[in-house]
Amino acid sequence: MNLQTRVINILSKPKEEWPVIASESTDVAALYKEYIMPLAAIPAICGFVGMTVVGVSVPFLGQIRTPIASGITGLVVGYVLSLLGVFLAAFIVDKLAPSFQSSGGMVQALKMVAYASTASWAAGVLQIVPVLGVLALLAALYGIYLFYLGLPFVMKTPPDKVIPYMIVSAIVIIVISIVTASISGVFMGVSRLVS
Repeated sequence: MNLQTRVINILSKPKEEWPVIASESTDVAALYKEYIMPLAAIPAICGFVGMTVVGVSVPFLGQIRTPIASGITGLVVGYVLSLLGVFLAAFIVDKLAPSFQSSGGMVQALKMVAYASTASWAAGVLQIVPVLGVLALLAALYGIYLFYLGLPFVMKTPPDKVIPYMIVSAIVIIVISIVTASISGVFMGVSRLVS
């Protein structure tokens, strides 16, 4: 699997790409090494650059930047938590599968979460300019749509169960994202007190 080709295909022609993804033989380690780890690094690195180099303009206070030590802590903690969050989300998506007459196993669930997250990870580049980070919400919505398109192929979800499975999975992924972002924020706050 070529990373650039997969990213372009899943974002531009997902209806054609999901059947290809569903039929690919892979494992958790390969998915992490070849796809998840490189893409999850985009928002972590760009967020670091955006908050430590560019900063945020605050009226009457000027440009506010995160200290380097806090930024590095946020980068590392956020990156590690995002990698763990993907695994946890896939684990829950896999465990939910029988409730929606779906099947596939952990690897297939990890494919679902990872490839549906592509839009959000790619939009992480917007964090270089922190005020544009809000646009990442649009990418997250597209990620939900990608998840919807992939369920019938990857998890073999029956047509009448796709929307409920997608909604429950989206809620799980959103909650995990909020929790990991909150934990990362706490570590950045502790780091700020130290530096």
